[in-house]
Amino acid sequence: MLIDYQQATIYQQDKQILADVDFHVENGEFIYIVGKVGSGKSSLLKTLYCELDLYAEDCNKAEVLGRNLLTLKRKDIPALRKEMGIIFQDFQLLHERSVAQNLRFVLQATGWKNKKDMEQRINEVLENVGMLEKKDCMPHELSGGEQQRVVIARALLNHPQIIIADEPTGNLDPETATEIVKLLREATQTGTAVVMTTHNIPMLDKFPGIVYRCKDGKLNDVTKEYNHIELFEEEDEA
Repeated sequence: MLIDYQQATIYQQDKQILADVDFHVENGEFIYIVGKVGSGKSSLLKTLYCELDLYAEDCNKAEVLGRNLLTLKRKDIPALRKEMGIIFQDFQLLHERSVAQNLRFVLQATGWKNKKDMEQRINEVLENVGMLEKKDCMPHELSGGEQQRVVIARALLNHPQIIIADEPTGNLDPETATEIVKLLREATQTGTAVVMTTHNIPMLDKFPGIVYRCKDGKLNDVTKEYNHIELFEEEDEA
C-alpha cells in the first residue's frame, strides 16, 4: 500500500480541518478528492508530502511510501518527496529558465549526474506530454495548458510511485483540462498512483476513478455515488 491513513486528524495552524481520516492508495489507482473550497482537500495533500505535520496523539496510522509520517525526521523528507511527483495549481516553474532547464534543474537536485542520461530522460517525458518541440521555450512563451503539460513532465521525471496533483485543471479551458487529466490517467498504466483534487465534477464521468469527498470535517469514500467502479469494470471487460 502506497498510502495508509487510519483515524488521522489534520490540523492547520492549530485549527482542526479533518478528523478520523481513513485514506488508502494502492499502486496504479486514480483517486479524486472533491469538496468545497476550504473543506480540507489541499490540507490533506500537504500532509502527504509533509508540508503539514501529523501528530502521533491524533493518528492511529499515517504511512506514505513505507515511511511512518508520525516519526519521520525532517532530514528524511527530501528523500520521500523524490519518490513523488507533485503538481501545484500555480505551476511553480522557474521563469528565468527554459522548459528543458526547468527539468534539468530537478534532475540535478535529485542526484542525477550523467548529462546524456538527463537529456534522454528530459526528451522522454516531454515527448510523453507532447511538448518536445517546446523544450527550448521560456515558460512565459507557453499557454496555461502547455505550462501544465511541462509541470506533468516534471512530475514524471523520477518515475514516481505517486503523483499528487492539487487542482491541476483549475485554470484551464474544458478541452485542455480533459487532455491534462488524460495524461495523468495514462500515468497509472505503468503502476503510478495519482491523487488529485478537483472541482471539475464532469471529469469524473470521462475518467472514472475512486472518489473521496471532504465535507463537514470528514473524508468519505463516495465512489459508489458516481458508479465509477462499475463503469471502470465494464470498460475493462469490453
